[in-house]
Amino acid sequence: MGTLVCFHAHPDDESISTGGSLARASAEGHRVVVVIATNGDYGEVPDDLADGETLVDRRRQETARSAAALGVHRVEWLGYKDSGMTGWEQNSDPSSFLQAPVDEAAARLADILREESADVVTVYDWHGNYGHPDHIKVHTVGHRAAELAGTAKVFEATMNRDHIIRMMDAARQAGAPISEEDDFDPNGAADDGNPMGTPEAEITHAVDVTAHLDAKRESLRAHRSQITDTSFFLQMPADAFSHAFGTEWFIEKGAEPGLRPGWLFE
Repeated sequence: MGTLVCFHAHPDDESISTGGSLARASAEGHRVVVVIATNGDYGEVPDDLADGETLVDRRRQETARSAAALGVHRVEWLGYKDSGMTGWEQNSDPSSFLQAPVDEAAARLADILREESADVVTVYDWHGNYGHPDHIKVHTVGHRAAELAGTAKVFEATMNRDHIIRMMDAARQAGAPISEEDDFDPNGAADDGNPMGTPEAEITHAVDVTAHLDAKRESLRAHRSQITDTSFFLQMPADAFSHAFGTEWFIEKGAEPGLRPGWLFE
């Protein structure tokens, strides 16, 4: 058995991009740890915050419930402020993750990797899947931390752009209702001006998590302040959810491109 550490930018990211892999690793007897870089300060603010309760308080509570649903053994917070989207004034906040010196943030993560004797660490692809400044910083900091800690196996969680395009085309052909919000061009410019995710030809691992989709959906549901019951994540029928999220996609550091079924602990 080994230890998997998944490094994420914000609370709820662990559900969306690696929730199935976390649940699978836990179910198979591995130790699973989630490290979150920021407090998620600039997420959606729910209407039902209690007196004295902050959005950060709520999101930490939600993350604890998400972790329980996935079988996560430990959640750690690096404590940086959310940097906001590209071009927001929060990008220049000295307390933001974006402004953190790479080696300082990497040393914090490396300490956890060493404590856990991590066998595998996940980060994001080179542009953070969709260009969010904090996601890009996770890529940079995560790779540096793995170097500092000597964690040999590094996987970049990504989105399969070609898979998204195929799903959207199939939905349109089937006459499925697609809202204006959900109708976008995956090849168009995302937050940093680059297309979303990664072309299939550049991905190395297709990880099957279909047996753990109930846990993934419960994890998503835990983040109620950000992912409401009306979200397309939770409205999707079980078969559509399985098709969309039954595979999680990774690029293994140092591996030759070429998509293949695989697992993080092979």
